Amino acid sequence: MDVETEIADEIKERIKTADELEKISKRLRDENKIIVTTNGSFDLFHKAHAKLFAKAKDLGDYLIVLVNSDKSVRDNKGDKRPIILEDDRAYLVAALRSVDYVTIFDERTPLSLLKIIKPNFHAKGGSYIEERIAEERKLVESWGGEFRAFPLEAGCSTTRIIDIIVQRYS
Repeated sequence: MDVETEIADEIKERIKTADELEKISKRLRDENKIIVTTNGSFDLFHKAHAKLFAKAKDLGDYLIVLVNSDKSVRDNKGDKRPIILEDDRAYLVAALRSVDYVTIFDERTPLSLLKIIKPNFHAKGGSYIEERIAEERKLVESWGGEFRAFPLEAGCSTTRIIDIIVQRYS
């Protein structure tokens, strides 16, 4: 097997189903590991996403990233999104050193996955909408977990990247 195939297989191995994550999370909790989650579309991947993952990973032992499915992104952001399809977004996220596991979810919010994983920390980057994440915060705090919000990275957003592309190529 060549190195490229070996690395690709390693990355794919980090992408899990909800059922797989349920077993993994139970094992990690039994081992007293600190589990951290974050979620989002992670459409046009940029520096703020990478920084969010690094900061989130610093909170614990394992970082699990919950990626909105294509349907979920459309429901949250409109019919023109996502730009990058869910399998490709999950693969890119899984390729990062700070990320231990990735899964894709179909709902507007990751509540069902959070109930399964029961993270010690649930982290969000600065571009979240407070009303939308209130349920996430309440749920995570219900089992003693903590919600952490990191400041917005100035000038870093998928919307800004899209606007620049549209301006330059119009």
